[in-house]
Amino acid sequence: MPQQPIDDFYAVIPAGGIGSRLWPLSRAEAPKFLHDLTGSGQTLLRDTWNRLEPLAGPDRIAVVTGRAHRAAVERELPGIPDHNVFLESEPRDSSAAIGLAAAILHRREPDVIIGSFAADHVIRGTRTFEFAVQQAVAVARAGYICTIGIQPTEPSVGFGYIRKDGELDVDGAPEAAQVERFVEKPDLETARTYYADRAYLWNAGMFISRADVLLAELAANEPELHAGLLELAEAWDDRERRGPVVDRVWPDLKKIAIDYAVAEPSAEKGRLAVIPGHFDWDDVGDFASLAKLNSHGGKNELAILGSHARVLADASSGIVVSQTERIISLIGVQDIVVVDTADALLVTTSEHAQRVKGVVDALKLTGRGDVL
Repeated sequence: MPQQPIDDFYAVIPAGGIGSRLWPLSRAEAPKFLHDLTGSGQTLLRDTWNRLEPLAGPDRIAVVTGRAHRAAVERELPGIPDHNVFLESEPRDSSAAIGLAAAILHRREPDVIIGSFAADHVIRGTRTFEFAVQQAVAVARAGYICTIGIQPTEPSVGFGYIRKDGELDVDGAPEAAQVERFVEKPDLETARTYYADRAYLWNAGMFISRADVLLAELAANEPELHAGLLELAEAWDDRERRGPVVDRVWPDLKKIAIDYAVAEPSAEKGRLAVIPGHFDWDDVGDFASLAKLNSHGGKNELAILGSHARVLADASSGIVVSQTERIISLIGVQDIVVVDTADALLVTTSEHAQRVKGVVDALKLTGRGDVL
């Protein structure tokens, strides 16, 4: 643990999205970052805060979230200062969320370094995580945009990849390397090739940069989005002006992921660096990853989540998530996924877990918003 927080560092936690591949557990009003998915006794959001507090300090962590989630976020994080809760009127993807935080914090503190860390990821290995962030901050001070890539533990098709290039000579960052390119989620054969090549890392979506450097990259690649964010930031700390400006500007901001608006273009210009993260990481993207996370990787294990779960199992594996007191009996089924809630029941297998998002999309088309 650092002896004290990093002076010029501000941590940003984007807390948005509904985690549609975890439906019906994750919903619009209760997205996955507001759930305990690891059995830690606290939500993923609280776990994220606790991980970042030693690095930034409790007064230098900002959360970007939707207006509908403000009360829940503040219940989970009672120590967060009100001026560090940045509310989105509607989701506009990660470039708008992270760019808004960068623009606001840059106005408050022109030389600030920001680090963006998703609210719904699971990380184990506190000291190695902190060392990676410390290195990334050193790289950011040198003028790079830096990401933290995870050394793959298997040939996963569920993550994007980063290909690192030559080493960078940056004081305080012995593992820093330049990023050659980003790679979209591969097929299994390609993933096996990447896994065998130590130059490829999983893209964990963590970005650390001087706020002014990140904003300059946005200005070069997405000038209209950049202009809108600056207009929002200029009014943000004036309570009377903020609401009308947000209502006017926010809905027209371009929806684009920060990977496309900032990371990939900066990699092409040689301005993106990476620090390998030697800690256990998972984005809990679907029920297959949730099952693996809670069964400690054992293929023949049955993971059970739910404080009142009543499960009888014989020769079965997979995961059961129960929010009811119904008895769930499983006999001789492998890699099963059962999610039992008050108004919806999901039954699938780990192999098809990524297809749950299709169910959510179908429910939207049929107008069944009441179960989303």
